[in-house]
Amino acid sequence: MIDETAEEIREMQTHSSSVVAVNATRALEELVQREFATVEEYTRALERNGSVLRRANPSHASLQNAVREVVDDVTDADPDTVAEARRLTSEKIDEVVSRIESGKRLAAERAAELLTDGATLLTHDYSSTVLEALDQATDAGKTFDVYITEARPRYIGRKTARSLADMDGVEATLITDSAHGIYLAECDRVVVGMDCIVDDTLYNRVGTFPIAATAARLDVPVTVLGATSKLVSEGFVFENEFRSGSEVMPEPADGFDVENPTYDATPVELLESVVTDEGRQKF
Repeated sequence: MIDETAEEIREMQTHSSSVVAVNATRALEELVQREFATVEEYTRALERNGSVLRRANPSHASLQNAVREVVDDVTDADPDTVAEARRLTSEKIDEVVSRIESGKRLAAERAAELLTDGATLLTHDYSSTVLEALDQATDAGKTFDVYITEARPRYIGRKTARSLADMDGVEATLITDSAHGIYLAECDRVVVGMDCIVDDTLYNRVGTFPIAATAARLDVPVTVLGATSKLVSEGFVFENEFRSGSEVMPEPADGFDVENPTYDATPVELLESVVTDEGRQKF
């Protein structure tokens, strides 16, 4: 299951980073069901499989932190028996997953309060936190017009558009990525999720930087939503993921290269605020 989960993480195209982190952390539960002769054998397996899961996507800060926390806390506890090691692993997995899910939920609650009734919004990519915030806001009676960029080359924004189309109180419009400059002039706010913020840089789906830069030029505030666990100040170096050029152009590239970066880097100075489970930070 762990190898399969790692492969799924490498291939995940439309899942939010919190979902990826939860899936990776839950995959470690497989070890609780295995037989081990000694504690040392168990902890070696835990460390080895934790590394497999982390290598599956080095760019996901929340995945890295979640899996590392489970592995480190269990090994640092120095359990006396395999049974105790299993118990500690299960407890830590539940704790970490609960914190990820509650953090996302609380961030969405705070964002729902921020969003103004009748506002026109623009969002990019697919963020389960953004969707939950809009769902909570519309449940409270608010309405929104929302522009959604396609998030090429994998068109992840189409998944967002379909989700918003089913939401009462939202008028959803799908646009191409390069059209954001046309529609931002109509918007009251840009709302996006995040992979992570490391120091003074937001890393999110490629296309976020030009949207934020254009929004700053047009005086449209940009708000980023996510759990506090995605804010990283030390111990993590972001590694961008470069996917196959065939996602950009299926036919062979004759005489030229095709680059397909997954994320881009947006200076936080272009953001108006970041909303997490711990509150709203303005810039």
